Amino acid sequence: MKSRLPLPDVDQLDAPQQAVYRSIMSTRGNLTGPFLAWMHSPELASHAEKLGAFCRYQTGFLLVESETLILVVAAHFRCVGEQQIHEPIAAEAGLSVENIADIREKRPTRLASARLTMIHAIAEELLKRNRIGDALYDEGVRELGTRGMVELVAIVGYYSFVAMTLNAFDMQMA
Repeated sequence: MKSRLPLPDVDQLDAPQQAVYRSIMSTRGNLTGPFLAWMHSPELASHAEKLGAFCRYQTGFLLVESETLILVVAAHFRCVGEQQIHEPIAAEAGLSVENIADIREKRPTRLASARLTMIHAIAEELLKRNRIGDALYDEGVRELGTRGMVELVAIVGYYSFVAMTLNAFDMQMA
């Protein structure tokens, strides 16, 4: 991974960084993406890692749904690093190559289900307007429930934090 921020050497991590490193490796198996930056602040990295693990692995969303949300965020922030990490995951989860390209380029896209289309629309509206209009919000609550809406907003918010980190430090796959 390239970055304008000096990336920590895993062999030189102090005790708090080592603890975070072990936790990240146990859930993700690698230290790519924003974690390389966050490791400079082990407490931040520890909290972010736990929230990220929840947002990525423990919500009520199918993998294709959460990856769609992540790609909408990546497109909004024009975050190449996030796209490089999550586009292959989204494809493996079942999002078509055409859908992935459309989301990246912010073009209208025909998604596989009405639910996925609604999830995409909620994320886009939240990112563009910093709000969700009443009609779309009500549709989201009917389809996803209150917990689902809270988790959707959490995924969008967490991955916005990821995108900002990756963009601020110009972090991308080499």
